[in-house]
Amino acid sequence: MYRQFVLLHLTLNTTYKILSYHFDVIPVLEGTWPIILQSVFTSLPYTQTCSCCVLLVTGRKFIFKNCDFKFINYLKFKRITMLTFGITIVRHGETEWNKKGLLQGQAIDSSLSDIGMQQAEAAGKYLKDVKFTNVFVSDMARARQTCEAIVKHNSSCSGLEIVTDPSIKERSFGSAEGGLVVDMKNMATAAGQSWLDFTPPGGETIEQMKMRIKEFLEHLFQRMVADHCRPGQRETGMPEGALAGKPDDGTRDVPAHALVVSHGALIRVAMRYLVDELQCPLPQGLDMSHVIALCPNTGICRFIFTVTKGDVGITLSAIRCVFINRCEHI
Repeated sequence: MYRQFVLLHLTLNTTYKILSYHFDVIPVLEGTWPIILQSVFTSLPYTQTCSCCVLLVTGRKFIFKNCDFKFINYLKFKRITMLTFGITIVRHGETEWNKKGLLQGQAIDSSLSDIGMQQAEAAGKYLKDVKFTNVFVSDMARARQTCEAIVKHNSSCSGLEIVTDPSIKERSFGSAEGGLVVDMKNMATAAGQSWLDFTPPGGETIEQMKMRIKEFLEHLFQRMVADHCRPGQRETGMPEGALAGKPDDGTRDVPAHALVVSHGALIRVAMRYLVDELQCPLPQGLDMSHVIALCPNTGICRFIFTVTKGDVGITLSAIRCVFINRCEHI
């Protein structure tokens, strides 16, 4: 969704000091009373004084009513924009290495097994009527094969650029690559660590993975804003409502939707990053056990993001989890 905002900056001269306040003011229909939102850009002191200030929109004028602020020095208006869009994350289909419980990581660029191809085809058929506007995929063969199967079945993907991005490739497991998953778990136990946070010798740390994920999201946000922020479009806000158990849950009212095809370990760390560090709330029925669970082959996760573009660049304003690790298609 695209929305033109006005960022209202008030400098207030009190008896003791000069304070600056920022509000996001939503221009709505003439004669209505929009809510003033505390800006995500600034931490406000004395926020209780904001609650008495409301605006009446009359044409292009913003009228203050019941405002307790005194000595308003000036008003400064800036244009900012907001975009709400979906991201659907899919893990690649099964490989022979998955089947044998072996770690592939980055060094082993395996292809899908026969079962993995069937899973990818099933995911493509499940998502065939879901509208995608952007596609991002890991540069590893198993992810690219899965992405090709999904795109093949989806008419909205016809002609779309498929962006191959190495920042969403699988985790490097260092010396553990090529070995059994259970052997890495035993290494973690011997080191007195949780295997979810354990780094094998020469492997990529969880913090390094989070940095990759952060950089990928920043790139994705920039691309989505560049592709889909258009003056004149209407912003309807963050989609809400209960799940209907349909492939397009959460995305029917968003104008932009990115498909991201990646890997099990990366998706698990991404889920933890979104929930723990970006403070994404979980929908009813989900808890942290779902967040840290390994996404099954061609399992699907979906989130809705709202980002703001202003003078300070692009920032995340809101995030919502729709579902995690959905796999009813396989």
